[in-house]
Amino acid sequence: MADQLVGGNLAGHDSHGVGMLTYYVDGVLNGGLAVNQHASVVSDGGGVVVLDGNAGFGQVNGYESCEIAIERAREHGVALVGLRNSFHIGRVGHWGEHCARAGLVSIHFVNVVGHEPVVAPYGGADPRFGTNPFCIAVPGSDDEPLMLLDMATSKIAMGKARVAHNSGVAIRDDTLLDGQGRVTTDPTAMFDEPISGAFIAFGDHKGSGLAMMCELLGAALIGGVTVAPHHPRDGRIINNMITIAIDPAASGSAEGFRAETEAFVDYVLQSRPREGFEEIQIPGGPENKARVARAGSVSIDDESFRQLVECAGRSGAQGQAVDELLAYR
Repeated sequence: MADQLVGGNLAGHDSHGVGMLTYYVDGVLNGGLAVNQHASVVSDGGGVVVLDGNAGFGQVNGYESCEIAIERAREHGVALVGLRNSFHIGRVGHWGEHCARAGLVSIHFVNVVGHEPVVAPYGGADPRFGTNPFCIAVPGSDDEPLMLLDMATSKIAMGKARVAHNSGVAIRDDTLLDGQGRVTTDPTAMFDEPISGAFIAFGDHKGSGLAMMCELLGAALIGGVTVAPHHPRDGRIINNMITIAIDPAASGSAEGFRAETEAFVDYVLQSRPREGFEEIQIPGGPENKARVARAGSVSIDDESFRQLVECAGRSGAQGQAVDELLAYR
């Protein structure tokens, strides 16, 4: 868990970094998150495996499901592993990177349930699904991710709105709706109780459609629940995820695939930047830059730090123990 959370901060995604600890600790304290839990096998068809996360830590469940996907893809050429009923699996790109380091292409569809929906469908004012991430990872010649497309299907992830809310800054326009269905830049619409606002899906009808496909492929296809209202909403962050892992050697030459991929990426990067841009951006590029820039330290805003201190207190730590837990000096 620590590896993935700190990795989220280092990759520039504070939304999926150590600030998530407050949700996890509360999940443990209220019984919604099961500690010391592992994924159990629901069905095993060789190249198709379905797991139940038993509401355990998503960082553990995600690792175990991807390890099975890697093993079965090497055996069968392609594997589909479904993980249902897992507590928050964190930054989905982490799992794409994990598969890429094994030399595999991977595709991930994810839905988010357990709480009220937070994203409005295209043309709608009321939330009807979660931020439903989608991810594709492609390995390079050194088995490091060459390209990583990792995105929420809403214009911004819930965690990024949390960071903006904690920092007291507005979010960009055309990202969020208030309780009246009007566009707003104030993230408090997503954090007042009860939540009255809704995120807008990226790319108009395209993002909205992809979010709905994530709901069906990431959950319904593997026996997981969707956000349909007949399922309970107890405030937890539950993810369902399908991982499709592909061994490039199974469909051709792995070396040829990687050489062609790298040649294509090099060609894309040779484009002239258009006015207002300094460089060409490819999937995964911002994360790599952030890791270099943040190699020495990661900044945490004052409100997030305060929440971590309170979180430590709720878990039973006091005084100097809190300072030591947070490496506070």
